[in-house]
Amino acid sequence: MSIQRIDPGPRMSMAVVHGDTVYTAGQVANENAGGSVAAQTKEILAKIDNLLAKAGTDKTKLLSASIWLTDVATFQEMNGVWDAWVAPGCAPARATVEAKLASPQYKVEIAVIAAK
Repeated sequence: MSIQRIDPGPRMSMAVVHGDTVYTAGQVANENAGGSVAAQTKEILAKIDNLLAKAGTDKTKLLSASIWLTDVATFQEMNGVWDAWVAPGCAPARATVEAKLASPQYKVEIAVIAAK
């Protein structure tokens, strides 16, 4: 079975397709780094939409999502953006945890797995 790497770099690919499953790397905000959790979440979800499109799928086929927040007190702020984005009736299995991220300007990181 073939493996397709989307936006590969020396350390990681932004997404990998194996068979009919798409795995994204954890996505963080670039333009809104240091901004609000809502702004970062919105940018990240747009990046995920783009990666899924490159892989030939979309958010209606999400299987699971992993979300990391630097402060769990921002859970509702992130959920406000998430709830507006997720396709009705297509919510994936999901885990959200508080964690220190790679750089202090990042407040949210999201990775998803989707079917094609």
